[in-house]
Amino acid sequence: MQLDLIVRAREILTLDPARPVAQALGVIGERIVGFDEELAGLHAKSELDFGDACITPGLIDAHCHTAWWGLGLAAIDLSRARGLDELYALVAAEVARLDEAGDPGAWVHGTGFNQAHHGGEFPDIARLDELTGGRPLYLRHTSGHASITNTATLRLVGALDSSFENPTGGVVVRDAAGAPTGLVEEAAQGLVQALLLPYSTEHLVGALEAATARYAAEGITSFSEAGVGGGWIGHSTVEVAAYQQAAEQGRLHARAQLMPALDALRPLTGHTHDFVGTGAGAGLDLGIRAGFGDDRVRFGHVKVFLDGSLLGATAAVTEDYCGHDHNTGYLLDEPEVYRERALGAYRAGWPLALHAIGDAAIDLALDLIAEAQERYGVRDVPCRIEHFGIARPDQLARAGALGVAVTPQAGFIGPIGDQMADRVGPDRAAWLYRGRSIIDSGILLAGSSDLPVADNNLRRGMQSAVDRRTDSGAVLGPDEAITPEEALRTHTVWAAQATGQVASRGTLERGKLADLTVFSASPLTALNIAELDIVATILGGELSYDGR
Repeated sequence: MQLDLIVRAREILTLDPARPVAQALGVIGERIVGFDEELAGLHAKSELDFGDACITPGLIDAHCHTAWWGLGLAAIDLSRARGLDELYALVAAEVARLDEAGDPGAWVHGTGFNQAHHGGEFPDIARLDELTGGRPLYLRHTSGHASITNTATLRLVGALDSSFENPTGGVVVRDAAGAPTGLVEEAAQGLVQALLLPYSTEHLVGALEAATARYAAEGITSFSEAGVGGGWIGHSTVEVAAYQQAAEQGRLHARAQLMPALDALRPLTGHTHDFVGTGAGAGLDLGIRAGFGDDRVRFGHVKVFLDGSLLGATAAVTEDYCGHDHNTGYLLDEPEVYRERALGAYRAGWPLALHAIGDAAIDLALDLIAEAQERYGVRDVPCRIEHFGIARPDQLARAGALGVAVTPQAGFIGPIGDQMADRVGPDRAAWLYRGRSIIDSGILLAGSSDLPVADNNLRRGMQSAVDRRTDSGAVLGPDEAITPEEALRTHTVWAAQATGQVASRGTLERGKLADLTVFSASPLTALNIAELDIVATILGGELSYDGR
């Protein structure tokens, strides 16, 4: 027998307890067929020897926004600005570029705004109007839960009309005199996006190609796209077609699991036995549900937004934010509406992925999961709570008992940890984006970046999970630190379990996909995981990135 590939390195960390370490791995097709002595006497069409490097299972990002980030690669990078004068200069330069291109109707797009880079201040709408004139403007906050617009944009969405009403779950923010400030929160962003949508499939394919090529350079082989096809997070009603086309054309450089937004589902009926407990449910046409697809593009959980963000103080909490007008944030709809719609999706075969950052939203998420499982049974794929941002001790115990998975972003701790701690105050800061207590409570901890809210350098995120250090040097919840091996597991085997894909990835075992990340040294023993290089990334036995 001839193998397609043999991969060698000083250390291959399989995360399989039956064979935790190897030095050689054999591949036929896209699958692993053996290790070390099992390969004796066999030859391969090609060999890759990475010398002193360390190979692990391919890294999995369990919650990110690939299309959003890919589309934003062509926008103004507002994260570079320090002080509003720099931001205004970036906007002015983009307006000049568009003027020179001769497109008077083109939008000014920007992404990555964070008020912490500007002394807590937001841009002045009058200044933005002066810079942009009649051009519409759309600057996205780094959290994704707010945007900054100008008068031209607000006029287009009708926010200047006397009859205007805020949409459910969102706000066009106004000053004391009732004039819009340019800040648009949560679901109100959908009013702006409705003017831009849908993006063409080819445009989305280009964005996916650009994004996933960068994923491969970060060692990422699989990711979960946290919301497609609906809500303010979707980019087209046929967004899934872009993923299929990208995969067919060889332009998708990592495996995609897609979470349809709850808004993309609609009522379904069928035989009385088709849906557990009733003859109706909520899903995609033809009864397509979680798990449908192949190893390149597959449906996962349904994405349900319950609340907003900590940076915007729109996450729903049970105690007031420190010095913020929103007090306790808000849910994006009524609990009974969520109960009807989310349980309908679960009944039709969709495990729930509930965006819940504040502890009040986590209470609702746990209630919904408990009722879904009690009424319709516990599924093989666990329900998830996305972010689990500020979790009380009693919520840990309940989540563990329900068998949920959670996806807190350790990568937030560095760049925005100080802001989050300031939002909630010293008494609650230790509850932010937990690690150790999640594992100890029997909850499945899946690693994720939430790109573009934070970058997808998962090595940096893993190091943050270990040392919990913010950019100011403070340690956020020192008791929540986890070990380097646990940090690696969050982006491999535990992420695979949380996404329902552990049968094909997450560990290196015979029969699983040959998805590998090659580190310059072992992440288990490195003094700083963030300082390791990605030497190469292998997807299904083929190099998707080669940094040698």
